[in-house]
Amino acid sequence: MNAIISASELANELAGARPPVLLDVRWQLSLAKAAGAAPFDGRAEYEAGHLPGAVFVDLDAELAGPPGAGGRHPLPDVAAFGAVMRRAGVSAGTPVVVYDGGQGWAAARAWWLLRWTGHQDVRVLDGGLATWTGALSRELPAPAEGDFAPEPGAVGLLDADGAAALARSGLLLDARAGERYRGEVEPIDRVGGHIPGAVSAPTTENVGSDGRFLAPEVLADRFKALGASGADVGVYCGSGVSGAHEVLALAVAGIPAALYAGSWSQWSSDESRPVATGPDPQ
Repeated sequence: MNAIISASELANELAGARPPVLLDVRWQLSLAKAAGAAPFDGRAEYEAGHLPGAVFVDLDAELAGPPGAGGRHPLPDVAAFGAVMRRAGVSAGTPVVVYDGGQGWAAARAWWLLRWTGHQDVRVLDGGLATWTGALSRELPAPAEGDFAPEPGAVGLLDADGAAALARSGLLLDARAGERYRGEVEPIDRVGGHIPGAVSAPTTENVGSDGRFLAPEVLADRFKALGASGADVGVYCGSGVSGAHEVLALAVAGIPAALYAGSWSQWSSDESRPVATGPDPQ
């Protein structure tokens, strides 16, 4: 099964006999609060216009637990996540398509959580809402309750120790911008740098200028050049959101990968853990 779907393919499926459940996960990592500006409001964007029938899911409140020792976006309580998905109409046997405003990070977080908890048929709208040419709706749907019962562990999940070990034994990719990996800037977390042994692989380089993923063979070549051939692969980022997008890119390339959900926000908060800086992985 493909991990992504185009807007034209989605339109055809929505008109078919087995339309997918649609989840709208518009979200942006925002530093607006520190600058005194109003933060991005995904729900307001959704209410102003969304794909017909789509249900809004709040990344911060429903796809993550409270910030703390587990990082800025720790995994949500599994039972609570299951309840959110059922309220959105998600059932075990129903296809699901997730989209966001176009960056793809938030949609990938929802995709990864559904895959991790055992859903077998979930895809991300490639390029997000910007690629949709059909009409938008302001109606707020009330879908029938789904029956999805999450069972964690269907795909790989790393903790801090597992990420450190994988950086030595396999390939651990850092999906953040290169300057954050090198420790030149750090606008959010306690300290800049990267997990020793991790390889810089910004997830922004997995998509074209239109926000759509590069061709599978191009992505496969990229990841193999970074060391993915024959190695166990893991990914981390700042807080487990853009890292999910890189795991999605790897899936498009046909390469399974685990996610370190706590990511740099968890790793860097522990002063006992080593930090590497500069372009060299070590």
